[in-house]
Amino acid sequence: MATLRGDRVLVVIPAFNESAAIGAVVADVRHCVPAADILVVDDGSRDDTAEIARRAGAMVARLPFNLGVGGAMRTGFRYAARNGYDAVVQVDGDGQHDASFIPLLLDGLRETDLVIGARFAGAGDYAVRGPRRWAMRSLSTIMSTLTGAQLADTTSGFRATGRRAIHVFAHHYPTEYLGDTIETLVIARKTGLTVSQVPVAMVPRSTGRPSRGPIGASLDLARACAVVVLGLVRDWKIAPETVI
Repeated sequence: MATLRGDRVLVVIPAFNESAAIGAVVADVRHCVPAADILVVDDGSRDDTAEIARRAGAMVARLPFNLGVGGAMRTGFRYAARNGYDAVVQVDGDGQHDASFIPLLLDGLRETDLVIGARFAGAGDYAVRGPRRWAMRSLSTIMSTLTGAQLADTTSGFRATGRRAIHVFAHHYPTEYLGDTIETLVIARKTGLTVSQVPVAMVPRSTGRPSRGPIGASLDLARACAVVVLGLVRDWKIAPETVI
């Protein structure tokens, strides 16, 4: 496993009604990064997600209500901050993120505070078409300018964060849809975190269905543009690094 100087790594897997996939996801992460700890945040699931995750060997935090990916990840970041982890990797519970790329994400933390696994940077054949793709390209251009990094996939949730970013996101992590991707980059820019990307491949979703269709996703991306503007005028105050 290519860790960051042997640091402690926590893989956080937000999951909502992912009983059909979560066992395989945990097993895949364990196989690819055996030294990492795994925390599945059961985001108010109504199925057996939590029990299957435990049987697969993951730690499980259960939320009483569905808060979305942002709320689940904030839980993960607070756990990481309290327990002294040096890196957090976000992996989706539906099986689309290829865990074999986690060491590459971690390696990127040698240079920056936040590393994005980019679907459109040359690895794999993941494709998005139509208005959604145009909106995603526009957002990537905007966020590349704001962060000073070349970013091809600002809505990817496959990410790694180092100690400074863990502390920031334990205090401030957006809970709105796409806030966990776009708005986190605004927060990174405002709090002085550095950002980079590495190319990753995604695999087709094996179970369930996406939370947004093409029209809904395009509307959400338009809303994300407003989030960028509002985030830039907000003062993101970060407390000294203490136990959350």
